[in-house]
Amino acid sequence: MPTEFLNEYFSIILFLIIAIVLSCGFIFLNFVFSPKKPDPEKLSPYECGFEPFNDSRMEFDIRFYLVAILFIIFDLEIAFLFPWAITLGKIGIFGFISMMIFLSILTIGFIYEWKKGALDWE
Repeated sequence: MPTEFLNEYFSIILFLIIAIVLSCGFIFLNFVFSPKKPDPEKLSPYECGFEPFNDSRMEFDIRFYLVAILFIIFDLEIAFLFPWAITLGKIGIFGFISMMIFLSILTIGFIYEWKKGALDWE
């Protein structure tokens, strides 16, 4: 029984062993050869755009989250458009009409958000 198991799964076990050894080796090499003296540019704040001046658990403006959610929604719209555009010849008129309904609903939502001022950053 154990020899049959090893014969069937030897390649998977070998692949896992090689992956673990390589990943641990790369982490070790990075630790050994990385520079140990960070410069001020590396220690400066990034992505958020301002210096840390308070506790890390401070409140953010709700508009930050609204803009992030809107970005995700319209990014997903693009993710749906690529497969639709590739298969448009196969899905026919039904696929075209359903995508136009989808895009019109998203456009109405976008206009609503624009009119409400969700996209304005003061």
